[in-house]
Amino acid sequence: MQFREDKKSGSQLSVLGFGCMRFPKSFGSIDMQKTEKLVLDAIDKGVNYFDTAYLYGGSEEALGTILKNHNVRDKVNIATKLPLVFCNKKDDIDKFFNKQLQRLQTDHIDYYLMHMLTDLNSWEKLCNWDIKKWIEEKKAKGQIKNIGFSFHGTQEEFLKILDAYDWDFCQIQYNYSDENYQAGVTGLKKAAEKGIPVIIMEPLLGGKLANGLPDEAVKLFQKSNSKYSTVGWALRWLLDQPEVTVILSGMNEDRQLEENIEVANECPPGTLKPDEYETYKKVKDIFQSSYKVHCTGCNYCMPCPKNVNIPACFAAYNTSYTMGLGAGRNQYMLSSGATSETQSSAGLCVKCGKCEKHCPQGIPIRKELENVRQRMEPFWYRIGVRAVRIFLRKGRKN
Repeated sequence: MQFREDKKSGSQLSVLGFGCMRFPKSFGSIDMQKTEKLVLDAIDKGVNYFDTAYLYGGSEEALGTILKNHNVRDKVNIATKLPLVFCNKKDDIDKFFNKQLQRLQTDHIDYYLMHMLTDLNSWEKLCNWDIKKWIEEKKAKGQIKNIGFSFHGTQEEFLKILDAYDWDFCQIQYNYSDENYQAGVTGLKKAAEKGIPVIIMEPLLGGKLANGLPDEAVKLFQKSNSKYSTVGWALRWLLDQPEVTVILSGMNEDRQLEENIEVANECPPGTLKPDEYETYKKVKDIFQSSYKVHCTGCNYCMPCPKNVNIPACFAAYNTSYTMGLGAGRNQYMLSSGATSETQSSAGLCVKCGKCEKHCPQGIPIRKELENVRQRMEPFWYRIGVRAVRIFLRKGRKN
């Protein structure tokens, strides 16, 4: 495994980190048997950074149980996050932190983050709750080793937060499609100048850079260097940058783990050639011209009060542009409740705006759902859905 130094603490961190938000699922719950195998295999192959969060349903409990049962807690660094969206008063901070220690079955967190800071005001609100004193106390007790923040806002606000406190690390969304989005390359380099480790989330843009590229873009990658898949290409772009400390990957299959480790092991900084960078530019242009909504499928916007499956609506909408309108509408029919008891289509949106308050990407969800409705729900859509539901209802009675 390739390791990169955390210059603040001196720790050696695996350049490939395990993102625990997308553990394997079975019937809506984490599949502990598959997850356990993946986590233990990753540790055995050198992965020593595991990123979870209070908001990742069941993830902290699963990770804590696996590490405890196999006595491997000391082999890894646990990163988890304070759920700021649930904190309404000062006392909530301790309440959630203690709950996380309990879930993870540990007495300390190696890398603790303020989850989803969006601007300086969100940090100053915590300062009004004496968060700096709280951090000092937790560090003094050894309950927190390193303190940082995950960021979802503008580059300007990222730089303000970076300068507002003596952070031990930070976490940003960054990939070859989002080079100048949110903190961007400017934020990455600024943090590195301060000696702050930078953890990368969404290296594949929620899987879009793995399975959502137009055929034309995939062919460009293959023509340039056929050894690597679209995943390999996305990771190599990040690995080539020495300012990147850890790349989080939400692996939920053995083959994903194996491929990611292989790429991580053989791509130190300076590996990419000039002609390969030109390929990235061409692929980026194709991708960004075909993708309409940069939703990563994180589900922070859910649940919707009206049961709209927002990520599924956007995924089908994007498919209608990358793979054709027919493929997109077929996906939309299947994912928007046409074949189930309850509908979850974009047309159900009442524009309450609750979703937009929690979207890390800052997507104008109400506006985009209206675009989805117009493209994906022609006049015959409602007729077709009604017919399908009547047919299924009769079938269930029989």
